[in-house]
Amino acid sequence: MRKIKRSKRLVPLLLSVSFIVFGAWFAGTNAYTFLKGYLLYKTGQVNAEDYTTKPESKEKEQEKEQEEVPLYAERPEKGENIGELIIPKLEAKLPIFHGTHEDELDKGVGHFAGSVLPGEEDNTVLSGHRDTVFRQMGEVGIGDLLVVQTSAGEFTYKVKKVRIVDKEDRTVIVPKPRATLTVSTCYPFNFIGASPERYILVADLIASNKE
Repeated sequence: MRKIKRSKRLVPLLLSVSFIVFGAWFAGTNAYTFLKGYLLYKTGQVNAEDYTTKPESKEKEQEKEQEEVPLYAERPEKGENIGELIIPKLEAKLPIFHGTHEDELDKGVGHFAGSVLPGEEDNTVLSGHRDTVFRQMGEVGIGDLLVVQTSAGEFTYKVKKVRIVDKEDRTVIVPKPRATLTVSTCYPFNFIGASPERYILVADLIASNKE
């Protein structure tokens, strides 16, 4: 009977000693560090995808950065030659000057200073005299190409609309939702004196070859 009682007391004692020995060993080895780190990792774990930039996102960021870089580092001065207008149908290559005063129009095609530069988003407006640089402009119509070469690159536009408007019509220079080239000259072409109307070509940008 006493032996049974002693063995019952001995079992808890052995278990206590075992736990103490195990605890001392566990605390003195890397097992404790490993377990602690594992528990911290599991309780604080997040979805790695939330902190990893997806390839598509990187590409979009790069595209956005490229879009934010301006085509032209500097804006031109009045009277400055900013490029050339090529009209394939007429086999013509005409110089473009910044401004639409007589000083610019006497030398070539004038770029309306209040409009964006060629290749930029919005409405680029060019003008020229009907009896000099644009004397054959009436032969250019829907579907024809207009190419502008500047320091920023080569920009190809395709005529989508031909308009004949009053000379006071200001809708010619209104902003556009996309890159557009508007070319204006006096009309009728054979009119003697100050022409009462304007011949307008409206073209969409279809290709860019940026420098």
